[in-house]
Amino acid sequence: GKGFVLSGHDRSDGGLIATLLEMAFGGNCGLDIDVRGTGSPIEHLFSEELGLVVECTPEKVQEVEGLLTERAIPYAVIGRTTSEKHIKIQFNNEPVLAESMQELRQVWEETSFQLERLQMNPDCAVEEKQNIYDRQGPQYFIGFTPRETSQEVLESPDKPKVAILRDEGSNSDREMTSAFYAAGFEPWDIAMTDLLAGKVGLEGFRGLAAVGGFSYADVPESAKGWAATILFNERLKKKFDDFYSRTDTFSLGVCNGCQLFALLGWVPWQGIEPAGQPRFVRNVSGRFESRWSTVKVMNSKAIMLRGMENLTFGIHVAHGEGRLQFPDATIHEKINNDGLAALAFVDDEGLPTEQYPFNPNGSPEGLAGLCSNDGRHLAMMPHPERSFLKWQAHWLPEEMKKELRVTPWLQMFQNAYQWCRETE
Repeated sequence: GKGFVLSGHDRSDGGLIATLLEMAFGGNCGLDIDVRGTGSPIEHLFSEELGLVVECTPEKVQEVEGLLTERAIPYAVIGRTTSEKHIKIQFNNEPVLAESMQELRQVWEETSFQLERLQMNPDCAVEEKQNIYDRQGPQYFIGFTPRETSQEVLESPDKPKVAILRDEGSNSDREMTSAFYAAGFEPWDIAMTDLLAGKVGLEGFRGLAAVGGFSYADVPESAKGWAATILFNERLKKKFDDFYSRTDTFSLGVCNGCQLFALLGWVPWQGIEPAGQPRFVRNVSGRFESRWSTVKVMNSKAIMLRGMENLTFGIHVAHGEGRLQFPDATIHEKINNDGLAALAFVDDEGLPTEQYPFNPNGSPEGLAGLCSNDGRHLAMMPHPERSFLKWQAHWLPEEMKKELRVTPWLQMFQNAYQWCRETE
């Protein structure tokens, strides 16, 4: 039957005690265990014979026992999880282990920590060790009801067209296509070679989405080659300038596309001297960061984030150069004052942070995205297109697992669709 198993782990290397501790570490909880049997506790706790530990709710225990007995599967009820982060293990009512879960978890992670110090900025390794010691877990907040797009919209014959722009080394174009399609758009796969060869223009598109990836293998830096392809080709630059200037267009740059928009000067506004242009540079950690991070939608002008203010939710990040750098402090100040800061990485309290690993790149004030003055152009480092389906979420609170059919990130693409309809 469904709903019996809350968690489970096979017994293997290290035996039963390792299985139980790993479950507690992952579940961020305590244990109250009493194993019964003959012989020594060593035999029972460290045996690596075939076995499985399953956690179920108290009201399901009898039912689970009945199912196991029916099928002649040997079992034993050995204890319970606790919200108090303390590990208590007994054998025949005699104490075997009594220790703080966090302390044991630090011992378990020590080897990895020492390796991390050698392969990344050691200060970040120490910061992560300290910040995850007593984590409570993310606090998600959704101030609206995420809904799947209606069949009426999905079957509309005159869908707005969006160009899914990619270059050599790009990825995530399929996910971006899927996200826009799920919101009612007609996505077109547009390669830079198509634009360079004049096979297609941007005139017929309402939207443009520059995808993530590693264009030109990030040589010499992220999106530099992609931006140069546009900036140093007069005909192509005019196509992009014309698209940007049209009042009936919007654009989204994600990850590598976000870095591209900064180099093109599409965010926060056009006309900033190159020396003062905000840009995305190497992460403070000195490494590529692939994480399920929590971000908060700020109160900004971004049309794609309308009605989503204060949303605090998980999202995929995957970048090596995502730290927002402001060569000119007055531009940073103006971004905050004018509502151009679109998203921010937050800690477990939901507050914008520069602390690692909650902020994976070290951007000031946790900034994860910028928009243009008119709100039509949005650049962000995290990946909403990889996070709009429920199964794409690496973690969800229990109540959201039951309630959500899609994640709130689909609303971004639905907002773009709604804006296109309003401005036809």
